[in-house]
Amino acid sequence: MSSTPKPTSSENIIAQKFDRCLADLIVKSGVGFSAGVIASVILFRRRAWPVALGTGFGAGMAYADCDRSFNPARIPGTRIIPYSEAKKDGSS
Repeated sequence: MSSTPKPTSSENIIAQKFDRCLADLIVKSGVGFSAGVIASVILFRRRAWPVALGTGFGAGMAYADCDRSFNPARIPGTRIIPYSEAKKDGSS
């Protein structure tokens, strides 16, 4: 038996990223919801808009993180080298 691990299929990588994004959405939206409820009760005399605003901010942050996870070209400072250019340089 060889000790080298089997390569992970692309479907499993996508599924792992999607699961991570879904968990991140639940956590960040929950934190935003909680912060909105606390702000609503303490500061804004039980209005509904701080709850919606906090939940929206949490969902937006989760969306941005998920977008960066699925599309690494959107990360600032990242340079994507085309395959043909990398082949000419001999780096692959």
